[in-house]
Amino acid sequence: MFAGTININGQLMDLSTPKVMGILNLTPDSFFQESRMQTAQQVEQRVKQMLDEGADIIDVGAYSSRPGAEEVTVEDELKRLRNGLTVLRKVAPNAIVSVDTFRADVARMCIEEYGVAIVNDISGGELDAQMYATVARARVPYIIMHMQGTPQNMQEAPHYDDVLKEVILSMAEKVNRLHELLVNDIIIDLGFGFGKTLAHNFQLLAHLNEFEVFELPILVGLSRKSMIYKTLGITPDKALNGTSVLHTLALNKGANILRVHDVKEAVETIKLWQCVKQYEFNEDK
Repeated sequence: MFAGTININGQLMDLSTPKVMGILNLTPDSFFQESRMQTAQQVEQRVKQMLDEGADIIDVGAYSSRPGAEEVTVEDELKRLRNGLTVLRKVAPNAIVSVDTFRADVARMCIEEYGVAIVNDISGGELDAQMYATVARARVPYIIMHMQGTPQNMQEAPHYDDVLKEVILSMAEKVNRLHELLVNDIIIDLGFGFGKTLAHNFQLLAHLNEFEVFELPILVGLSRKSMIYKTLGITPDKALNGTSVLHTLALNKGANILRVHDVKEAVETIKLWQCVKQYEFNEDK
């Protein structure tokens, strides 16, 4: 597990203890219905709830990236984010916020106007050629996710000759490009469910620890995803138990950040996992 720090607004966040990133969806069509926040009151309640439950980061998104999601215009994405971030900043002016967007202009607006501290890009820079330069100029941490295709077509026929090798090589190329631009605070995300079959997802999770070769923090987005509910024959609203199971496995494999719908349960998972790990460490000594 990465045991270093990342620089957020001039402060160092220690990732030797896993962190929880709570999801704030400002979309009307995210795959998990209960995560959709449409009114100012809903946003305010959701932000307060996540912070009360122990969220370290709030991840704000206004473009649904579920498989087959409809295209969202730049204007609509900006409008949703401005509305949501205005409420968020009134409720929690000092909260650490990341923006879930693949558009450089959207990321820049959120950083400059609302003090957003992290950019979370599902495309890893593939959908906007200006994203890397924008992140470099802003000097903010960048979450680089792997996705095959686009949200509109990524699940039509995902194919890899060797999914583990191909994702590692893709990450290596992007990390090198970012380092050339002097972007040092990079977080990697394998992109579970983004252009991958269920088998691909489980294979990547089983080998998550191999991504420690990058010596960078690892974020996992497993919360209530199809690899859980399709495997178990349930729906996303019934997938909390499975989510906690996979979070535990991800922590054992080196995950530093859990991106979640259910903050309280993720915080509890980390706490119990730490109780076990401290005894493993002591016994090893």
